[in-house]
Amino acid sequence: MAARLDYVPDQSNPYVELIAHQKFALVSAAELECGEELRSCPVAYKTWGVFNESRDNALVICHALSGSSDVEDWWGPLLGSGKAFDTTRFFIICFNILGSPYGSASSLTIDPETGRPYGPKFPVTTVRDDVRVHKMVLDALGVRSVAAVVGGSLGGMAALEWPLCTPPGYVKTIVPIATSVDHSAWGISWAEAQRQCIYADPKFEDGYYEPTPSTQPCTGLAAARMVAMLTYRSCVSFDGRFGRRPPPKKTPPKPESELASSCESDSDIIQDPTFDAFRSSKRACTEASMQGARRGSDRTQPPTFSAQGYLKYQGEKFVKRFDANCYIHLSRKMDTHDVTRDRVHKAMYNSNYEPSEEAFFEVLKDVPPRALVVSVETDALFAPEQQVRLAKYLPDATLAVLQSDDGHDGFLLEFEALNELIIERLKERCPWVYEGPTLDISALEVTAVKDSVFGEVESGW
Repeated sequence: MAARLDYVPDQSNPYVELIAHQKFALVSAAELECGEELRSCPVAYKTWGVFNESRDNALVICHALSGSSDVEDWWGPLLGSGKAFDTTRFFIICFNILGSPYGSASSLTIDPETGRPYGPKFPVTTVRDDVRVHKMVLDALGVRSVAAVVGGSLGGMAALEWPLCTPPGYVKTIVPIATSVDHSAWGISWAEAQRQCIYADPKFEDGYYEPTPSTQPCTGLAAARMVAMLTYRSCVSFDGRFGRRPPPKKTPPKPESELASSCESDSDIIQDPTFDAFRSSKRACTEASMQGARRGSDRTQPPTFSAQGYLKYQGEKFVKRFDANCYIHLSRKMDTHDVTRDRVHKAMYNSNYEPSEEAFFEVLKDVPPRALVVSVETDALFAPEQQVRLAKYLPDATLAVLQSDDGHDGFLLEFEALNELIIERLKERCPWVYEGPTLDISALEVTAVKDSVFGEVESGW
């Protein structure tokens, strides 16, 4: 099996258009852990910087569930000359994972056997499948070894699997952030609750819907995203940010003639700071026409709060950039994560199918020493105790804790602290990369945090 570079996809995927300057490779056939073979498997990726003479300065960055290969979008303040992801020292690459809507093989990809998108028939993939397929692309690029792998959440799971799925010594160091050695029952349960939101949408149709942003099960996917946001943030974060404040004031209501013209289709979405973003237009218009009758008795209506508007905003934003089948697929991929799976004897598991400490030590003993494990102190999805365990099992690893009120998403918001931590560890573990003059390129500079499409930086809230 080999990867062909400079591949040009021949299908129109509206989500791919969200990522500028993305590159593609084509893996002729990828054998998956589930036993199926993925033929003509596209792999999307972005790169920054150039190779050094030895081609041993590759820095692999792994994105989270709803992320993309566009590191500049979601970790931009860490990217550039003199920063953690130093474009004058490293050849930086971020692959889009299998099952994501942003260009790599997924339910949106054309099945070569049928000529139609895979849809719900897209085969199950795991984090290990991602690593093995991405390694083929690195081989095609001529990478001799990987200086470091860095990733958070699902990306942190990948960071753990890179040294386990590649030859010994191929990866020199790893930085797993806000992640764990296996996906907990807590994480699995939250993921199932989100999937049930999608299944409950009548437009889901067992996954055989028309896969476009406007025709997919928007209501279910939006609800799933709202549930997910509560696991990504913290009680302290929401209380401090919203309290019991009412939502922003509404824009003046449209004239009746405009309302009528905007209410012709049930699939239209009414956008309003306090919206219920996925009501049908007919219902929204009916309510609008009744506003006058209600004004005299506003106190009889239930109050609305800024926090509600924020969740609904997140739902609306998400359905425009993500696909429901892909969301289901990637949440299941996280559920499969367990570094000991199929690597230790069954006798090393207890009655709850949990591996013993001995099993984790055995599996992780060959991971490069001095890994940097990063935790977020208020993370409710991947609790800090999970990173304590991870740091214990990894050889001579160190644990750093981000002081943040933003919960799990702290790893996408605490740029300054992360930048310092990662720079320090990379300089310690990859000294050859920093030797000699900087590489002769026009370094990418990111001077300000911008609103992110795939990350969590938002100026409007």
